[in-house]
Amino acid sequence: MAKSFHQEEVEKQEMIKKAVEEAQKIRKQFIKKTLDLATSGFGLVAALAWNELIRETVNTYIKPFFGKQSGIISLAIYALLVTFLAVFITYNLSRWSEKK
Repeated sequence: MAKSFHQEEVEKQEMIKKAVEEAQKIRKQFIKKTLDLATSGFGLVAALAWNELIRETVNTYIKPFFGKQSGIISLAIYALLVTFLAVFITYNLSRWSEKK
């Protein structure tokens, strides 16, 4: 049985509506992913800045305290500081996100 003109128009309108909804979903995903990438980029820059600060602090204050043979000790202190900072920040961000 042939479709009436009205049925064809209704189907066309439904297809257009679905296409618009899909385009809106894609647009929202694009914006979300772009925001995620920008946030990650700034997070990386901040992490590198903290890395440099901790490294310079170890080189300035820890190495002279232990002398020239303090390579492994300085690296261990550096690793412990970075690990502590990462755990502390991650823990607090997790708690904060759970509250929100």
